[in-house]
Amino acid sequence: MRRPRPAPFAAFRSGNFSRYFAGQLVSNVGLWFQNLALSLVVLELTGSATALALVTVAQFGPITLLGGVAGRIVDAVSARTVLLLTCVAAALASVALAVAVSQESTSLPLVYGLIALTGTAHAFERVASQALIYELVGPTLLHNAVALSTVYLSAARSIGPGLAGVAYLALGPAPCLLINAASYLAAVIALLFIRPASLHPRPRAESADRSVRAALRAVLGNRPLTVLLVVNVAVTVTAMNMNVVLTSIVYLGFGGDAGELGAVHALNAVGAIVGGLLVAGLRTSRVSYLVPGCLAFGAALAVNAAAPSLVLLLAFAPLLGLGLGTYQGLIYSAAQVSAEPHLIGRVMSLLTMGNVGMAPFGALYAGALVDATSGQTALAVGAGACVACAVLVTLTVLRPARAACRAAVSTEGAA
Repeated sequence: MRRPRPAPFAAFRSGNFSRYFAGQLVSNVGLWFQNLALSLVVLELTGSATALALVTVAQFGPITLLGGVAGRIVDAVSARTVLLLTCVAAALASVALAVAVSQESTSLPLVYGLIALTGTAHAFERVASQALIYELVGPTLLHNAVALSTVYLSAARSIGPGLAGVAYLALGPAPCLLINAASYLAAVIALLFIRPASLHPRPRAESADRSVRAALRAVLGNRPLTVLLVVNVAVTVTAMNMNVVLTSIVYLGFGGDAGELGAVHALNAVGAIVGGLLVAGLRTSRVSYLVPGCLAFGAALAVNAAAPSLVLLLAFAPLLGLGLGTYQGLIYSAAQVSAEPHLIGRVMSLLTMGNVGMAPFGALYAGALVDATSGQTALAVGAGACVACAVLVTLTVLRPARAACRAAVSTEGAA
């Protein structure tokens, strides 16, 4: 019997998930105040896309180094406790950044160092926030809840950049960073109101199976999951460098300001919300669904690469968001659904290391490509990479699965 199609908002029947969603939405809106402020501070000081890329390196480099450790810890202790600690640490780092950028002579090395501290907190936060979703809703609503978790990220992108652009123009960078620090309070309150007794416990691995190496062995024995992680890295490095590429196109290519940059991100996020909701309405998620997901994202990148003016870039931004939201919803939900419950923390740490952790390399690549050519060229290269990934999934996952189905039908017919 076919599984009934879930309502797009089915996971909100869980009060714990609803509280978690609200806290994360507010916190991620605040994070955009920090992202936009730091990007513009660095660009105004240097005028270099490569220097801007170093912001991403400092922010996400710790995830590359610590993602495996984070996955092991999250599979061994409470994900809720990890999130509470990381929220407090990230808030303190944001306050320190506000002090640093308010100095008469801003020290870029100090700014990069403090960004690295926030990245260290986020290395644990990213993995714990994904592992906690299983505990909030259990296996039945897992796909729906994971897809909706990409919606709060997209919703924050639709709200945060516009507000951040206005705040930056009116108040400057330091108040934007303080707003981000204050926003973590909402996440802390939501986590404190989550009732631990009502959580769905995840099975714990035996002591011999608690390492990232054990998770790697399990993943390598699962071809679709291995292909998913390969696609994750390839798309991240070539196509997910939105902060560097879109900021460069708007600010350096079209001569836009903070308000117009915020508008591009906001319109992009509106489309991403729609994409996430479309994925949330699916019955389930499979790795093979990445074929249409990658093709949709690649087409959206190609259309935006062809935009000859800021006005048309703004008009095409929701389409880019739609492709991005669909792709992200599919890859995150397919990873969680494909992983054994006791391995979710470490599998999600591998996914996080492959996207957020690889962001520094993608940012350096994108910064160098933009400086040598243009932001539009970077978008076009990303489009080509998405198409190549769709072909890879077709050849390694979709065709073998169809061949296995035909073989099974032939065997049953012969019997």
